[in-house]
Amino acid sequence: MTRKISIFLGILFFLLLGSSIILASEELTLEESIKIALEKSLSIYSAQEEIKAKEFEELSTKADFLPKLSTSYTYTRLDNDTVNDAKYTTYPSPLDTNSYQFNITVTQQVFTGWRLTISREIASLGVDTAKIQKETAIQDLVLNVKAAYFGILKAEKLAKVAEQSVELLEAQLKVSQAFYDEGIIAKNDLLQTEVQMAQARQNLIRANNGVEIAKSLFNKLLRRDLNQGVKIKDILDYYPIRLLLDQCMEKAGQNRPEIKEVSLNVMSAEKAIDLSKSSYYPSVTVIGNYQRETDDILLDSSPGEDPDNWTITLKGEWTFWEWRKKRHDVAAARAKLAKANYILKEIKDNIQLEVKEAYLSLREAEKNIQVAKKAVVQAEENFRMNEERYKQQVATSTDVLDALTLLTQARTNYFNTLSEHNIAWARLERAMGVGYNTESK
Repeated sequence: MTRKISIFLGILFFLLLGSSIILASEELTLEESIKIALEKSLSIYSAQEEIKAKEFEELSTKADFLPKLSTSYTYTRLDNDTVNDAKYTTYPSPLDTNSYQFNITVTQQVFTGWRLTISREIASLGVDTAKIQKETAIQDLVLNVKAAYFGILKAEKLAKVAEQSVELLEAQLKVSQAFYDEGIIAKNDLLQTEVQMAQARQNLIRANNGVEIAKSLFNKLLRRDLNQGVKIKDILDYYPIRLLLDQCMEKAGQNRPEIKEVSLNVMSAEKAIDLSKSSYYPSVTVIGNYQRETDDILLDSSPGEDPDNWTITLKGEWTFWEWRKKRHDVAAARAKLAKANYILKEIKDNIQLEVKEAYLSLREAEKNIQVAKKAVVQAEENFRMNEERYKQQVATSTDVLDALTLLTQARTNYFNTLSEHNIAWARLERAMGVGYNTESK
């Protein structure tokens, strides 16, 4: 029995270990990373709760159209002197020391100068605005995930460049050490290589640290443990731009959620003017009331008494003079509408500038990639030639180290520009309002 339990536990441990290894080695794509971030983002949850709040506010305004029911129960006690005095006066009926009264009231708004209708329309616009704000939050999060994703790829490439630099210097150091042992080069030449090696190792440590920081930022956006392992698919590549600047600006005008949100704010401001004007009109209300009053706490009555009465009231109310208060309220609403229109124009101008900056950055990165790629080929050939010349002692170690520095810098520049190109694509997509798809590529 004990042996069977041990075998079972061994199998279970193997399965758990195997599944953990699979999870640890799982490679995330950019689309999967975005999906995880959207599913776990607190900003998205917050935006969704805002939508719910606005929807309930809209339901609240709709309830104002329906009749309202209220009830009350009142106990009144009169002092004995008042009750006794009533016996000798012309009161239609003697007063009771204790009085209990029960009321049910029904109130229905008939006309409010269209205030209720306008309030409902404003609340509906609030729901639409909250939905667009959620869309904005999604677009921002997607951009951040893309930037973090390409940030990891860039950091890993730069770490690889630093590692290659160390490997090349190690090979160069072996050659220099052999030449020094043979008395071919001076001690100073060997020391130069050793110092360069120390610097390269420091650069490698710094590059590896950059990888860890980039992965921590990525994990934060995906709401994972900061120290959780990250393995992502390498998609660091060059994508030629096929859109013209005017096309990008046109897409931004059609898709940017910020423009849609401020446009809704303009519509709300227009409705607010109508809401202020509703105070110019009288209001009409129907009120139905049922009342029962007795001297018994349970509202029982004596035979022959009629404690019940009901009323129906049609109430018209019009406040026709408030020292120009209504006019001032309308003027204030119109000023807010003008402000909303100015903000809309400013938002459109800012978005056009944002699109142009992103577009030019993408074009700049596109040109730099070609230059940097060619520079890598030239630097590799330059290093190879100097390395061979050094082995033949027709070049100094300084020539080799300088060539290696140029090669490392060329590789670094290439991966920097390649990463900037991909991030510039993501920013241009966000600027056009199409950040959650790849239609523009």
